Amino acid sequence: MRETVDIVVSGGGIAGLTAAAAFGSQGYSVLCVDPTPPVMAEADPSSDLRTTAFLQPSVKILETAGLWHRFAAHATPLQVMRIVDAGGDTNEPRVSHDFNAADISDQPFGWNLPNWLLRRECVARLDELPNVTFRPGVGTKSLLTRETAALIGLSDGTSVSARLLVAADGRNSPMRGALGIGVSTTRFGQKALAFAVTHPIPHDNVSTEIHRSGGPFTLVPLPDRDGKPCSAIVWMETGPEVARLAALSDAEFEAEMNTRSCGVLGELRLATRRTVWPIISQIAERFHGERTALMAEAAHVVPPIGAQGLNMSLADLTALVDLATPDNLGSAEMLRAYHRRRYPDVALRVAGVGMLNRASMIAAQPMRDMRARMLDMMYSTSPVRHALMKMGIGVS
Repeated sequence: MRETVDIVVSGGGIAGLTAAAAFGSQGYSVLCVDPTPPVMAEADPSSDLRTTAFLQPSVKILETAGLWHRFAAHATPLQVMRIVDAGGDTNEPRVSHDFNAADISDQPFGWNLPNWLLRRECVARLDELPNVTFRPGVGTKSLLTRETAALIGLSDGTSVSARLLVAADGRNSPMRGALGIGVSTTRFGQKALAFAVTHPIPHDNVSTEIHRSGGPFTLVPLPDRDGKPCSAIVWMETGPEVARLAALSDAEFEAEMNTRSCGVLGELRLATRRTVWPIISQIAERFHGERTALMAEAAHVVPPIGAQGLNMSLADLTALVDLATPDNLGSAEMLRAYHRRRYPDVALRVAGVGMLNRASMIAAQPMRDMRARMLDMMYSTSPVRHALMKMGIGVS
C-alpha cells in the first residue's frame, strides 16, 4: 500500500531537515528521508566539523521552522568581517580592513554554529512535530511524476505519493538525475581543510579571512572551549597541497597553520581532528521539474566564501514556503514562480563567489598586488563598501 503525504523531502542534511521543519510547522504532512543517518556529536569520527554562519535574512525562515530559538542558545555573533591581504613577498599582513555590521544594521552580520550541532537541533525539532516523519537510513530510489503527484520509490522497498517533492539531496542529487536536469560545474582544483582551534587572543566576534594564494584561510568565531577562545577554520588550497597538509603530524600541521594565519589571533592549537572537503561551483539548468523543486546543493554549490552556501539554500526554502498554499502546492505555476524568483539571484552569486575564489587563488605577485589595491579601493569608498556588505548578507 502506497503512503500519501503532502511533501517528501529527499535529503537529511541541514537544508533538508530545515525544510521538513518549516513545512511541518506550516501544517503540511511531511516525510523526510536520507540514506545516511545524521551524525549529531562532535566526537563521532564521521561528524561534520564545518560551521555555518546564518546571515540576517535567514533568521526569519528559521523562526518559521521553530529552529531559531534552539540555535540561538549556541550561536556566536559575527559583528565584523575582517579581510587581510598577506600576498606580499613575505607571509605577513600588508592590508587589513574591517567591515563592521554596525555601519549598515543594528544586528550582527550573522551567527555561527557547528554543523553537527545544527543537525542535532533539527532532528529534535522534527520529533516535536506530529505531522513530520523522519526516516534516517532510507533514501529515495526512483521517481515517477504525474500532473497531480510525484510517486517516489524508497530504498526500503516502500513507495510514497506526494504533491511536492523537495530535492535537497546534494550536489549529486539522485532526484535531479531522475528528472534529467543537467548542471554546469566549475572545478577549481581546490580542496578545503575544516577544523577548530583554540588561541590566546580573543576573536571579539570578528571573522577573519586571510588571502595569500591557493584560497582563503578563514577564522570564524566559536564559543570558548576549555576556557580558551576558539575559532573554526576553513583553509582552502590546491588539491595536492591539501593532501600534503592533511598527511602532516599535528605538530607539523600546527607549525604550517600558524605561518599561514599570520599570527592574527596568536598561536593556534588544534582542538579537533582535520577534515577535507572538495571545492566546486555548480548550478542546475533549472530549479524545478514536474511536482519537484530543487533546493540547496541539488540546485547550486559555491565555495565556502562569504557564508553564501547554506544561506542561499535557506533563501530557496523561504521562496518555497512563501509561494506554497494548500491549493497550489507542487503545481506547475508554483514551481515556475519559484524558479523565476531564485535562479537570477543564485546565478549571480555563483558567478560572484567563483570570481572571488579565483582572486584568492592568485599566485603571481603582480596580480596579488592588484588584489591588495582593489581591497583598499573597495574599503575607502563608503557607498561601495556599504553596498557590498548589504549585497553579501542579502539585505536591501
